[in-house]
Amino acid sequence: MHSIQLEGLILKKYSGFYYVQTPDKKIYECKLRGKIKKHVLTGDKVIITPLQEQKGILENVLERDNELYRPKIANVSIVLIVMAHDKPAPNLVLLDRLLFLVKYNNLIPYIIMNKCDLTMDKKAKEIYDYYSKFNILSTSAINNIGIEQLKEVVKDQIAVLAGPSGAGKSSLLNAIIEGLEVKTQEVSKKIGRGKHTTRHVELYSIKSGGWIADTPGFSVLDMPKIKREQLALYFPDFQKYIDNCKFNNCLHAKEKECGVKQAVERNLISSIRYDNYIAMLEEVIENERCYK
Repeated sequence: MHSIQLEGLILKKYSGFYYVQTPDKKIYECKLRGKIKKHVLTGDKVIITPLQEQKGILENVLERDNELYRPKIANVSIVLIVMAHDKPAPNLVLLDRLLFLVKYNNLIPYIIMNKCDLTMDKKAKEIYDYYSKFNILSTSAINNIGIEQLKEVVKDQIAVLAGPSGAGKSSLLNAIIEGLEVKTQEVSKKIGRGKHTTRHVELYSIKSGGWIADTPGFSVLDMPKIKREQLALYFPDFQKYIDNCKFNNCLHAKEKECGVKQAVERNLISSIRYDNYIAMLEEVIENERCYK
């Protein structure tokens, strides 16, 4: 009877097996103990019983810090939102949607401006001009610029990569993880964006510490079920102007004497970001009608 048990982290699931990394960096191919009813996710912290030849039995799933549903992954602490300087041009609608959803899930966002060796698109300039109040880092996976700083950001954390296809997420993974060769694809000239190259969620262990996942489908994000007056709470750059609103339930849309709208008029809040907020607000209001 095997009595030794180890704590580990699930790096990936594949064909009924769970690949679990233990603190000594060994990876065990595990089968699930039949008594476990909880749906097991990549990123779960688990207890295993090791067997011979680095195989094992997954005995128990420990309590999660959090759980993302799209992609299916647990215990994430940082989201790296990858945009490119150009090819493709940054998608500010997607950026603001991701920033909202990251804050909604109580995670830490980092904006990664990849392909900084390329000439800056005007939308990239908008990001540097306004979004610099967020955590932001310039990188070039090809020229190894900013990679060491990025490793420090994710050290001892579980991070996910998010952003549009073609921004260089797989190339960044290849630069961060020594010996990794995640498939990448060129940006399509016809559609101006890349094709998805990742089909399952997998955590990669970083030599200097931490784990990072390439997460397929993270660029298509549904709005959570929230009330319309809650949306602005997840826009941290709006907060100091909300106190100037005349009405406590101000939605910062059609109301008069709105501190947020005044800040937009004075160029203290990006008009593009505000327009993206309004689009999300309309979506939340429409969803409210569907929930009734």
